[in-house]
Amino acid sequence: MAELVFVGCYTGDAGNGTGITTFSRSSSGDLTEIASLPLESPSWLVRHPSLPVLYAANETSTGSVTALALSASGALSVLGSLATGGAHPCHLAVTPDGRFLLCANYTGGSLAVFSLSPSGALVSRTALAQHSGSGPDADRQEAAHVHMAVPSADGSIVSAVDLGTDEIRSYTLSASGSLELLAVSSLPAGTGPRQLVRRPGTDLAYVVGELAGTVVTVRETSPGAFSVVSVTPSTLSSVTPNLVAHLELADARMYVSNRGPDCVTEFALDDTLAVADQPCGANPRHFALVDGTCYVAAQSEDAITAFTLTASGEADLKYYPTGSPTFVLPVSLP
Repeated sequence: MAELVFVGCYTGDAGNGTGITTFSRSSSGDLTEIASLPLESPSWLVRHPSLPVLYAANETSTGSVTALALSASGALSVLGSLATGGAHPCHLAVTPDGRFLLCANYTGGSLAVFSLSPSGALVSRTALAQHSGSGPDADRQEAAHVHMAVPSADGSIVSAVDLGTDEIRSYTLSASGSLELLAVSSLPAGTGPRQLVRRPGTDLAYVVGELAGTVVTVRETSPGAFSVVSVTPSTLSSVTPNLVAHLELADARMYVSNRGPDCVTEFALDDTLAVADQPCGANPRHFALVDGTCYVAAQSEDAITAFTLTASGEADLKYYPTGSPTFVLPVSLP
């Protein structure tokens, strides 16, 4: 089985990257660059749940999404692209049935839905839900900024996390790809919610507050509706400012990347208690956990950094150079 890692980045005026860089991953966890596909600021990547197809959010002022075929050898080729209907798309998700691609337009402040063909190709944009509103941070919350689109387990509901309005707006997603507003859930003012991750087997979910430097535990009281349970700092560090970026759940643990303190913080999930900060390079954005190793897109380090998950948070860092990385996507090929 071939183990690959695809890395998205910022390009042009936004960064030093060239597109999507492909690394092979050895049995020891080391990375070796093997290919690069030129593409405009593919800042977020997602794989189709059942097909050899990837999707990239082209985070530009015009905003587009690109579908990419993944060959048996791991090579990527462009299948096509479509406009997202909003500026700077920053997050993508595919519904569990593989019929729709969801896209969060950050600057555009909107949620877009695309229909996918049986082969995984982009067909058309079927919906565009425009948000409005603002928050107390005049610089970052002057308008709506949709940062994540999260489908429910059955794909019937999409929850859009809005950094600009301190809200989670949930929609029902119809069989034709249209959206209808279902619920609006408010978070503490100034949170700047960036991501929402449900905890499997429970009614709990976790929201990272980019602007407040917090992790907000919420309860899904009814499908798509959330109430706040608790708020905790996202790191043990006192370094400020701290712009929280990414959250992952694994083995009764939660991991959060913090930009400013430049660390990945480990939490004991049952207590939502921070137990260790692991230094991980400058400006850590997305990260991925694979076989006990954490691979971090350290944007300002121009590298993927990697460390072994340890109880002490003091593992040695390895560096794998690549320009302005923003996203890490591990893929196993037969």
